[in-house]
Amino acid sequence: MKVIILAGGAGTRLWPLSRKTFPKQFLRLNGNKSLFQRTIERYLKYVKYENIIIMTNKDYKFLIFSELKSLGFNIPEENIVFEPAIRNTAPAIALAMKFILEKMNVDENEVLFISPSDHVIKPEERFLKYLEKAEKLAKKGYIVTFGIKPTHPETGYGYIKAKKSKQINEIIESDAFYVEKFTEKPNFETAKRYLEEGNYFWNSGMFCFDIKTMKEEFAKFEPEIAKIFDLSFEETIKKFSELPEISIDYAVMEKNK
Repeated sequence: MKVIILAGGAGTRLWPLSRKTFPKQFLRLNGNKSLFQRTIERYLKYVKYENIIIMTNKDYKFLIFSELKSLGFNIPEENIVFEPAIRNTAPAIALAMKFILEKMNVDENEVLFISPSDHVIKPEERFLKYLEKAEKLAKKGYIVTFGIKPTHPETGYGYIKAKKSKQINEIIESDAFYVEKFTEKPNFETAKRYLEEGNYFWNSGMFCFDIKTMKEEFAKFEPEIAKIFDLSFEETIKKFSELPEISIDYAVMEKNK
């Protein structure tokens, strides 16, 4: 498995603590380590350094190197991909896939895990067990997302409506559901109803899938993005700013079956 850490966002929802030049993922909100550093530590419990790829904005180059160096993280420098323009998560993930296929020389059956760099996750041991289950499902051709059980009727998050699936539970034991639909940020009354119904989860922005499956989904729903798989990595970098600015949720997750 390759872990792709998305570290190029501006963290605007946490302004004024988070600013364009010093976004949320680099803040130390929970001790003496930044959210980005804690994210790296979390996944090093599951994969080796060489299996972590960091996708970030070229403006954060020195921040990234400083954060890695201060804790002695030995992630290969070539595993840090600098996006030449901000194009949201769908193009960033496609660029990461292109990098992994071409520069890391893996085949399309490789499983990828997509993670933001600004989460606080506890207990980590339990989360890593879920990650293991997600990898198992991804190897069967499923796209897996991680939902967070809501604690209050929050209107600032997207929601995932889930239902039990015998087919999925035959592959892994419980704790996995079929995604019926993604729903946008609701008003307060709708969020309250979601909480009462009990089968809605907050959308975490974490996804697990194999490259082949996601390539097919891009070809189906975002052909402009899918064109990069016919280019070299260097050509993709040159044309990256021409790609549509769209999140992976809008581009693929809300549409796929």
